[in-house]
Amino acid sequence: MEVPVGFLRNLWSFLSFLPFFLLLLLLGLLKAALVGPVVVGIIFIANSAVIIGLWTAHFVWTYYCVAKTKKLGLVLKILVLVSLPVPLVLWPIFGIVGSLLGGVGYGFFAPLLETYEAVGENVTEKFYHCFVDGCWSTIKGACIVVQDFTDFCFHSYFSYMDELIEKVLPNEKPMDIKLSKLPSCLLASLIGVPVDVLLITAVALWKSPYMLFRGWKRLLEDLIGREGPFLETVCVPFAGLAIILWPLAVVGAVIGSIISSFFLGLYSGVIVHQEDSLQMGLAYIVSIVSLFDEYVNDLLYLREGSRLPRPKYRKNMSPSPERESLGDNGDNDSKNGSENSYDSKLISERSRTLKWGIQQYKPVQVWDWLFKSCEVNGRILLRDGLITPKDIEECILKGNCKKLGIKLPAWSILQCLLASAKSNSSGLVISDDVELTRMNVPRDKVFEWFIGPLLIMKEQIKKLQLNENEDMCLRELVMTCKNEKPEEWDDTEFASSDKVRRAQLQSIIRRLQGIVASVSRLPTFRRRFRNLVKVLYIEAIQEDTSGNHMGGILKAKYGNKSCNQSEDKKEIDEIINKGDYGNLV
Repeated sequence: MEVPVGFLRNLWSFLSFLPFFLLLLLLGLLKAALVGPVVVGIIFIANSAVIIGLWTAHFVWTYYCVAKTKKLGLVLKILVLVSLPVPLVLWPIFGIVGSLLGGVGYGFFAPLLETYEAVGENVTEKFYHCFVDGCWSTIKGACIVVQDFTDFCFHSYFSYMDELIEKVLPNEKPMDIKLSKLPSCLLASLIGVPVDVLLITAVALWKSPYMLFRGWKRLLEDLIGREGPFLETVCVPFAGLAIILWPLAVVGAVIGSIISSFFLGLYSGVIVHQEDSLQMGLAYIVSIVSLFDEYVNDLLYLREGSRLPRPKYRKNMSPSPERESLGDNGDNDSKNGSENSYDSKLISERSRTLKWGIQQYKPVQVWDWLFKSCEVNGRILLRDGLITPKDIEECILKGNCKKLGIKLPAWSILQCLLASAKSNSSGLVISDDVELTRMNVPRDKVFEWFIGPLLIMKEQIKKLQLNENEDMCLRELVMTCKNEKPEEWDDTEFASSDKVRRAQLQSIIRRLQGIVASVSRLPTFRRRFRNLVKVLYIEAIQEDTSGNHMGGILKAKYGNKSCNQSEDKKEIDEIINKGDYGNLV
């Protein structure tokens, strides 16, 4: 769309858009008023039932795992056991209140946002979608939220606890704290919590008017000049809505600061234990307020650094570049510091453009790629016999999904790493036209933790320079071996006899499986994986690979009809979705 030039044209663009925006806002609010209470009821009642229903099991199993684990030393274990009742008792309270607030937020904003999305440039029948979008889809979304929350409470949590009681390696030392350090750690935490909560809250409240008016100023300037988020027509309604809801963002930022200050104060006890010095812990209590103030200044594009004192709280802590430029006297007007600040602000301003935002891949895109890759590779492995109908049967009927749930995603990621290493890519080649690098990786802590090690492993594979025979054999060994000891590959056809080389490759595979095991605990993974198993299940039926397993189950119920030809295919889908696989037998 052509950007208006001149004040009068900008003003006319603003005035002509305002009534249209207000009408959509009223329609969105009306749909939110109708759908919101239903969504709140679904999320609040269902999540509360899950929390209360599983609370006893969570309480008992948590105590059992902490008492049995060998990863914690005696003193730390006793301390954890004594302090566990506090979070376990507070969990139902925070969980139920959080479900209520989350239901209110989702039930209100989802219909409102989908109303604006209905007038996008690529949407046909805009008038119809303005009234329909955001109603039934929001209710279905609430059910998905409950499903993911249930998966996390019922599966992911117990998986974390089971990992805690796993056997430790012979050379692995348990985490522990020295009893002599405990009083000083507790003293530092007792001092740090009230001091940091009070001071950080004061800083957040002091800077909140700056955040409010600077945000409004920037959004209004972009609105009149049709820049930033207002440059593209599809983004204009959302940017206009941001102007109205900006005070809520400010309030949320202040509340988040207050909550985080509690944990920042507690961390002073960790500093005391790590540095074996109460003085360092007290210095951290003062320094963290200065660090928070500097972070807020950077976020709001205020002056560089902070005027608050920042003593060293690490014995070997090197001063930050900002502090070096400020000097020992705390002067914030150093030329180098100002120039660096100015350059960083220019970069930050440019990074807000819509074009940059489009080039930045979203976490959901990477998530979709992973499951799509698992689906494609699962079909290949099923065809090649590396995944058998028995594996699918065990996953569906017995819940034993270790091979499918861990090895299949690890195999898919390994395919990506091998292709990326061969192409000399600086990142990860996830498709023919998509390359994931450190520049366009999702700015999400979970995905940074997930993708960062993969980039390192890709470089390690690149240095090993695998030949074609090793490449092909490695793909099979991922699925068929446990890969715990180098001796496991002695009876295989792996091309290299170098035990060091084998150990390096096995280490990469184990790390891949460890990453996948951690990722599998994310709430959405289990739901998406169930759909993936459903696809492989139908694929196994269509291929009719085994009359004793999946093919036999289908034939016992439907005779010689194929899945696509059977009139009862919908019944199969419903059985799989509900998890009632016993009806197939």
